[in-house]
Amino acid sequence: MSASQRHDRGAERILVINPGSTTTKVALFEGEVPLFDETVEHGKESLRAFPAVTDQFAFRLRAVKDVLEHHGVLDTPLDAVAGRGGLLAPMQGGTWRVGPAMLATLAEARHGEHPCNLGAALARHFADLHGVEAYIVDPVVTDEMDDVARYTGLPQIRRRSVFHALSHRAAARVAASRCGVAYEEGRFLVAHMGGGVSVAAHRCGRIVDVVNALDGDGPITAERTGRLPVLPVLDLIERGLQTFESMRRIVLREGGLWAHCGTNDLREVERRMETGDAAAAAIFDALAYTIAKELASLAPAVLGAARGGASTVTAVVLTGGMARSVCLTSRLEAHLGWLGPMVVLPDVEEMRALTQGVLRVLRGEEVAKEYV
Repeated sequence: MSASQRHDRGAERILVINPGSTTTKVALFEGEVPLFDETVEHGKESLRAFPAVTDQFAFRLRAVKDVLEHHGVLDTPLDAVAGRGGLLAPMQGGTWRVGPAMLATLAEARHGEHPCNLGAALARHFADLHGVEAYIVDPVVTDEMDDVARYTGLPQIRRRSVFHALSHRAAARVAASRCGVAYEEGRFLVAHMGGGVSVAAHRCGRIVDVVNALDGDGPITAERTGRLPVLPVLDLIERGLQTFESMRRIVLREGGLWAHCGTNDLREVERRMETGDAAAAAIFDALAYTIAKELASLAPAVLGAARGGASTVTAVVLTGGMARSVCLTSRLEAHLGWLGPMVVLPDVEEMRALTQGVLRVLRGEEVAKEYV
């Protein structure tokens, strides 16, 4: 008997779990209608207690259970569970079934470490409890990059496509609708601004270049250093002031606003700015400037004769939690207004996008892919 036969509702019930750098999002959908959608915020100090991301599993699991218990649905029947996709081998977009090979790859962090790696395992846990399938949708390793975008100045190092693919594509589709064009016909520069910031160029339905913050690239963020000059970093290691592992931790988890201000909360930085804190104001300016700089750097991926002759982008799209800051988005608009109109979508339907991917499988509109 299927999960949908175990209850008398007409619509499919799907639990959605999305672990991010500083949050765990939990939602329950009936069809495309959310019964609830909550974000649990995790303080930096609580996360620092875990040496590795995999060590956070029980902590994140408890957060999900607390939300479900609060809403009285811990034991409610489900039809499927959706989790955020993690750092896997490069793969197509779409909906993927969570299986042993995927879980093993994520548990060993073979392709990198990030809290999104926990999404599949958390989804599998609850799916097993309910006897249903678990899925990921449009994982962060979605790879549609132009070949030219993969090159660096060193043959041994190639640029990777790792970014907030689900958020990016969902936001770009909403922006396209607002601009009155089809996503497959538009040209968008998109920044997802959360605990990490990823920037990408969307050209005619493909995401053709990506600024991969997990490789130490990109702008200053709430807790990442962003791009650093390579030789001074090597000098810190050579002089014994940092080790490779400590530098890795700083670049990915202890840089940015955290390194400068001791907080990864943009709202707290803005409060300090209002009291006249010059240091807070300076790093805020730098954060806005570097995000703008990365977005502008991708203009060649979508504009010009080599890209079909367009002279302006359809829209610059800002999404993620930091897009709620009017101060930040206004700074970015001042920096980037010359590129085209700006669309701000702080509450992009990322959880709905996960749900829609699973619904397409449950309704026979898409076949789930298998990770091997």
